[in-house]
Amino acid sequence: MSKLARRRSAADAARIHFLRSQPIAGRAAQVMLALAAGIAAIGGLAAPQDARAQGVPSLEARVVAVNIPGASAVAQVGTFLNALAQGACANPIPRIFPTYIRPGAVLDPNRILVGSTSNFGASRAIGAGREGSFLSIDPSGSKTLSVPSDFASNGVQASALGGAVQMFSANSPHWVNGFNNPSAVTKQYTGVSNPLGLSNNNAFGRIWPANSPFGLDGAGSSSILDPTGLPLAGAPNALIGGVYVGNLTNRNAVASPPQSQVIPGGLNTGAVGTALLGPSPDGTCKAVFAVVTADGAIVQEHTLKGLDGLAPAGTVRPILGGDGNSQGEAIEPRFGVIMNPYNTPAPVVRQLFVSEPFFDTIAVVNLTNFGTAPNQVFRADSISRLSSSALNLPVDLTPVQRDVDNVNWASNTALDDGSDFYVANQGDNTIVRMQQDGAVVALRRVTLNGHPLDNVSLNGIAASVDATTIFATYGDPNTGQGGVLAMPAF
Repeated sequence: MSKLARRRSAADAARIHFLRSQPIAGRAAQVMLALAAGIAAIGGLAAPQDARAQGVPSLEARVVAVNIPGASAVAQVGTFLNALAQGACANPIPRIFPTYIRPGAVLDPNRILVGSTSNFGASRAIGAGREGSFLSIDPSGSKTLSVPSDFASNGVQASALGGAVQMFSANSPHWVNGFNNPSAVTKQYTGVSNPLGLSNNNAFGRIWPANSPFGLDGAGSSSILDPTGLPLAGAPNALIGGVYVGNLTNRNAVASPPQSQVIPGGLNTGAVGTALLGPSPDGTCKAVFAVVTADGAIVQEHTLKGLDGLAPAGTVRPILGGDGNSQGEAIEPRFGVIMNPYNTPAPVVRQLFVSEPFFDTIAVVNLTNFGTAPNQVFRADSISRLSSSALNLPVDLTPVQRDVDNVNWASNTALDDGSDFYVANQGDNTIVRMQQDGAVVALRRVTLNGHPLDNVSLNGIAASVDATTIFATYGDPNTGQGGVLAMPAF
């Protein structure tokens, strides 16, 4: 069976699993669509898809780095705003950690952060889940960087290849939450463990990974990391510190004085995508992030009050049930998540775009404010879906132009006003440029030396801050090895 056929088989299994989990009412039309998709796949759907891809214009890439096991989420660091005078909500990185953002430093604005399933030689923290790390890579050189497999064995922010590759943070004892937050209920956990999502709060905050430390069907985690790679020092809530895990950091477990969750929810399955929402609507001026989990739920994490639900399981079509793709091909499925804060129809205050890889769709989740101060939160109001024949296992999303200057939500996951977005298709290694209404602007097939990518699959995508370059991660479905590509924007 071909690589594409294996992925299609996993996708069809996920569709069937999802449909069986839905209420009987309204399921008939979806079942007919699923049956049609299954018949088409059995009849040789892979061949027409390949033929279609042959006619797609090419997008020539260069290899930035190799030897990155499980290469997943990727983002250019970008500039952290020093904007307290403009109303920013927290102590900005430029004021507290100036040496970490200088040229060549681990959070140099021009470097890229790349998720991996390897610790690169560092010992694993006890009881904190699977290995995993974020590397800081200089993508500007003309030569391919071959990352040494054990360059970070000393367990700190090690460096290799003349500083072109640096360790940012990993699942090793140096980076446990208890280092800065000894009272935290998650003190034994690290900020990175099998990372699958990443959102940089360039507005007024830090680096926020999303992790599946215990697999897609185990408890997920999400974290707030200082430039040191350690979970947040001086955290607003000492019981959270900088790491949220499972139900341990829900509002009802960590709020002071004690209070119930405004909306039920938790990191009950692996965290596979995340995006900055901006300051909380409750008036505290604390950051809130949305995290999407493998069961299709969405939660919201408040730096002071803990975690609430945002939307229940199944709101986004889940990737649980299609896990055979990861178990059989050594690539963990994940969601791409980006946020639109501009020009939303009242009473919508934010929109989340979330890729649904096994269904070739993109969910658009409209968020409104819910409740009253001091406990107002975000809530999912309505959901629609974008679909197109250009989508083929869409595994990740990135703004074409990311918001770089708004002190409330500048981030690699925030769309600039009116920006299109790119979609990374794992099914046929193509990249789609799409408008926010779902209209396809352009489709390109990634090539190397004039040839389509062979025996590897796209797994992550990010646009450069200046919108001139696309970075993408890839992985070998059989070995799990991976790397980073760079190609011109289109």
